[in-house]
Amino acid sequence: MQNIKQLMLSYASYHRDPRNKATHFVGVPLIVYALFVALSWIRLDFVDKLPVPVTGATIFFAASIAYYLRLDLLLTVIQLPFSLVLLFLAEKTASLPFQTALTLFLGAFIGGWIIQLIGHYFEGKKPALVDNIMQVFNAPLFLAMEIAFAIGLRSDLRGDIEASKP
Repeated sequence: MQNIKQLMLSYASYHRDPRNKATHFVGVPLIVYALFVALSWIRLDFVDKLPVPVTGATIFFAASIAYYLRLDLLLTVIQLPFSLVLLFLAEKTASLPFQTALTLFLGAFIGGWIIQLIGHYFEGKKPALVDNIMQVFNAPLFLAMEIAFAIGLRSDLRGDIEASKP
């Protein structure tokens, strides 16, 4: 498994333009929300003694957090509240009438990708996941990294990324 520096250097190389980064702060959460909605339709109703519903989304969320924690504690802590809100909203959406939930899922998923592609048009580069589909899992940590930089944290990582600019 790559370390956080390697992953973020790779991901950042596709995301230098500030307009592209800005679109990702909208597009990534929309896509994550949409994926959580779809995964929330998979319900494990036989597990009913827990305080939260056990769905495909909660299992995916837990696995993602475990992966992120192995990479970087601080970035995980920064992105965790955002993911929790998206998970909560997705669970609520999934419990709506199916047609309504499906419409919200499709709008968020398609809209999120359109916004992402607009950002990559500004960037002049294809999305990172075209070269490595696993990059899709690194997008939330990339956003957390950008937040960390904005509030003066992880200057070590910021220096490495800025030094790698062409």
